[in-house]
Amino acid sequence: MQTRRSFIKKSTAVLPVICFSNQVLAGAVSDGGSFPVVISTWNHGLPANQAAWEVLVKGGSSLDAVEAGVRVPEADPEVITVGYGGIPDADGKVTLDACIMDEKGRAGSVTFLEHIKHPISVARLVMEKTPHVMLSGDGALKFALENGFKKENLLTPKMKAAWKKWKKEKRTFSTKINIENQLLENHDTIGMLAIDKEGRLSGACTTSGMGYKLHGRVGDSPIIGAGLFVDGEVGGAVATGSGELVMKTLGSFLVVEMMRNGKSPSEACEEAVKRIAKKIPDYKNHQVGFLALNLKGEYGSFCIQPGFNYAVKNGSTEKLIDAEAWFKTL
Repeated sequence: MQTRRSFIKKSTAVLPVICFSNQVLAGAVSDGGSFPVVISTWNHGLPANQAAWEVLVKGGSSLDAVEAGVRVPEADPEVITVGYGGIPDADGKVTLDACIMDEKGRAGSVTFLEHIKHPISVARLVMEKTPHVMLSGDGALKFALENGFKKENLLTPKMKAAWKKWKKEKRTFSTKINIENQLLENHDTIGMLAIDKEGRLSGACTTSGMGYKLHGRVGDSPIIGAGLFVDGEVGGAVATGSGELVMKTLGSFLVVEMMRNGKSPSEACEEAVKRIAKKIPDYKNHQVGFLALNLKGEYGSFCIQPGFNYAVKNGSTEKLIDAEAWFKTL
């Protein structure tokens, strides 16, 4: 396998014929077959998994579990790319995106939502109470308030001070690779997948998006097939990182289709990274990580850059796993 340095040097010439390793990678495949199971992105997935597990171990549904799980980072001001305390956009506004999906193909989503701490719960109500999949902006806020949600200020003093400093320095938006390692204990989107005792699979994804993004920007997280996709006959997948790359390749849908065609979760995630590498010229300047779970309870992941990790919990395991990356540390 060529080195990262030689790959970058020759990337323009060889992208159409990139050959990625297909060997089984250490830490990329589960022990498998254990129900219930919950997996989620980044190390803030550990407390999120615990909340989901409390639902699952009592016989609750995977849909209830993933909603309960991702509500934990949504309410935690120390997780500054999800929910309350999220990094604001270029106008100093905290805008949130989220979606949820179950094994029956039902889905709900909200985008560009302000003032509501738990967008994942609004997304679930969109799924259950409306004929639509997605509500956005003022319409999503109106729907939330009509259904009992409380309007809150999501911009914490800490993030307000950071935004003012950013404005004073006249800086512009820039993509951060593994932003969770860039700003204190920062993290990225949380995506979660769970299978309950009945074998039902559900997923959820929620984020405050890229820090200092253009006002109105929406990433992949609330888009069914991009940030999240679930098929009750196959499995599910979630994505994290630079959403624009995931949207351009419908990454989570692609991962599930690869599993449908017989690939393991880790192999399917690797194929989605390969697709990005072949289709998007500047992909090496970004991070994208995929996480997948099939109906056997097997899970796996793959990412572009080193640094992405994910949390796993089942009856015998509770751990954080470093995902395999195409650009390995030299």
